[in-house]
Amino acid sequence: MPAVPPAADDAPVILGNEPGSFPRSVLETRHPALIRQVRDAFPYGPEQHEALDALLREITDGVMEPLAADAHDLGRWRSWGYDEQVGRSWFDAPFLWSESYFYRRLLGAVGYFTPGPWQGVDPFAPFKRAELRTGAVDDELTALDGLATVADGPGRRDDDQAYALLLASLWGNRADLGFRISSPSASEGSGGPDTDSPLVADDSALLWSLLPRGVPARPVHLIADNSGRELIPDLVLLDHLLRTGRAARAVLHIKPCPYYVSDATLPDVVDALRRLREAPGYAARIGRRLWDAMAAGRLDVRAHDFFRAPLPFDAMPADLRAQLADAAVTLVKGDLNYRRLVGDRAWPATLPFAERTAYFPGPVTALRTLKSDVVVGLSDDTLKSLDTRTEKGSSWRTSGTHALIQTRLSDR
Repeated sequence: MPAVPPAADDAPVILGNEPGSFPRSVLETRHPALIRQVRDAFPYGPEQHEALDALLREITDGVMEPLAADAHDLGRWRSWGYDEQVGRSWFDAPFLWSESYFYRRLLGAVGYFTPGPWQGVDPFAPFKRAELRTGAVDDELTALDGLATVADGPGRRDDDQAYALLLASLWGNRADLGFRISSPSASEGSGGPDTDSPLVADDSALLWSLLPRGVPARPVHLIADNSGRELIPDLVLLDHLLRTGRAARAVLHIKPCPYYVSDATLPDVVDALRRLREAPGYAARIGRRLWDAMAAGRLDVRAHDFFRAPLPFDAMPADLRAQLADAAVTLVKGDLNYRRLVGDRAWPATLPFAERTAYFPGPVTALRTLKSDVVVGLSDDTLKSLDTRTEKGSSWRTSGTHALIQTRLSDR
């Protein structure tokens, strides 16, 4: 039996009703801005425009309205707490729930689920694809040429390369398009750590202890977050783990439908692989290896429906738990997944990460750039230093300038 995590009422659930809070700013500012951006991204017809206008009025002044009685996923949402939340103010519901439900409603407004010409059309696709064609991505792909000069044999250079690729995957999260909507300046630049963006926790040594080179006992699972500029370094990291024998197989978990603006779906994975294959230099070799790995089953892409659920990961269904239990380690990417991993509650920042993730089926490592309030696993000294050095009016928890690598070993 898995260890029991701290009781659910140990800390208050984060809501969106506190004036000046980060959740409130998402509901009041980010979501209306996103509706306007989606509206302008496609030549939608009157039906979609009316539905988007209605959703904008609702999230600004109203309560969470129900899905249509014939919605294909109504039963699934009911199993996720729908009947308890619909009819409440968007601001008074748990933030994780209301934020997730917003994206379900947005997809419904543009006809994503409804038979017709707009069915299956990702409303965020123009933003994702534009990002893949930026000069910043060109520069990052060119920088991969340096990997070709590192010896394949074990040793310090291989350790340095592995850590560099881990950091690239970690800091790629700053490319989150949804974050840019409300904090455009925070995600500019190279996206790498510097004096203004330190790691607040670094358990990378524990992670590598789970992945000795050339001893691939189990697959590595990676629960992806964003597409585009973040997904590419995720794929490069998986290629390295496969190429160096740290992983027997890699399993990439993505979203089953568009979600949170830039969250990765299968078309986004294909776009990223094509971007790698079409690049000059070593990036193309990585792209070809990953393409072949998918064909051979060494890289498996999965899209479990739970990854769009408005629930923490301790509520994951048995079939998903069984998949993750087989992993040498599961890498959990990004801010939203971190909130789901530890629970979207106002935990004390010094609560041990291992304690909050004791329920998880196997070893787990969080790779997260901080862009929301939730955080656990910090030392007292780190917390005091961060709170002391933070300038008035800013927050190290939400600015995207700090990050963490946290690992919990398994007792199996």
